[in-house]
Amino acid sequence: MFKSKMSPNKVLLIATQQIGDVLLSTPLLKSMREAWPNAVIDVLVYRNTSGILTGNPDCNSVIETENHPDLMGYFKLLTKIFRKYDLAVTTQGNDRAHQYAFLAAKKRIGMIPNLMRKHWWKKKICQRWCLLDEESTHTVEQNLRLADLMGINRRYELEPPKLSSEHSFARFNQLLNFNLLTTPYTIIHPLPMWQYKRWTDAGWLSLIEHVLNLGQHVIITGGPAANEQIYCQQLANQFVDHPAGFLHNLAGKTSFAEMSELLAHATAYIGPDTATTHLAAACGTPTLALFGPTNPVKWAPWPKGYHDKKSPWQRYSTQYQLTNNVMLLQGLGDCVPCHKAGCDDHNNSHSQCLDELPASRVIDALNVLLDSKTKSLDKNLGKIIPICASS
Repeated sequence: MFKSKMSPNKVLLIATQQIGDVLLSTPLLKSMREAWPNAVIDVLVYRNTSGILTGNPDCNSVIETENHPDLMGYFKLLTKIFRKYDLAVTTQGNDRAHQYAFLAAKKRIGMIPNLMRKHWWKKKICQRWCLLDEESTHTVEQNLRLADLMGINRRYELEPPKLSSEHSFARFNQLLNFNLLTTPYTIIHPLPMWQYKRWTDAGWLSLIEHVLNLGQHVIITGGPAANEQIYCQQLANQFVDHPAGFLHNLAGKTSFAEMSELLAHATAYIGPDTATTHLAAACGTPTLALFGPTNPVKWAPWPKGYHDKKSPWQRYSTQYQLTNNVMLLQGLGDCVPCHKAGCDDHNNSHSQCLDELPASRVIDALNVLLDSKTKSLDKNLGKIIPICASS
């Protein structure tokens, strides 16, 4: 292990994964920064995920690469990382991440997918390694096992991206007709990247109607992709006859750092298995996460203030699970979670468990979440609280 007298001067954390995965690696980054306050710690990520590290105080710089670089892209990356570091740490077990680690530093620590013979070279080039557990270990805990291998203390807090409050409020003054600090509002993020994680259109419409009837503003959010913006606008168009000024569509209009500010002041957030749901949990927002095929033990949002090696979540419950600021609601079915990409096991497949999730269950869950907020979530820190759902 790397003792204090062997502290590296330059470290590269390799997190070339999806946006949510990068956010879930920030506790490891924070652990490294606390252990080595004077070290230069850089993070290598895909270009389209770098926004999740905006304003992160635990890294010196973010190095971007394409998901699939061409030869010139590889050359440019190598000029930035080749033998520039004392230590390289990779949070994943794929070939390319280990190749980057080998090229970047003489000392390497990383994940190994399994003990199959074809991965022998990864074990050979790593001074320390641990096995990747895709079943029973939460991703935050999985990443922090690398901290154990480095002999440094764990930090469990996720670090959301951030901009100055002045910048954020100036931006929201342009987009909204109310004050974030004085007006109750709920954020609804309806569309994940893949079909198999989607809830129903009718469900979202019923949920939005319910929140509006509570007298709250509703902010619909989504990414910059054209299909997300079209979908969110179609939802918003269903409420043109509702009292003006209470429904706001910000799909494609906010960065992740701006979303952090928006989430920090929200009454609640509701969303499927997506990076924004992880971000909401990290911001401390009362978060209702809708899960279907995905294994929550591994991938459900990490609640703010949760500091334990054990996953915050059970594999399955027909009831709600509540831990700190996050409520998890799963679709019903003997196959849930199937760990597949929907019933047909591809990204554009439907998932029966989510297609049949009634709006009444989601509304009941939201009401319980809001009630738990008023009674102070602090009483429930670190606990999983099953609450009977109405049919």
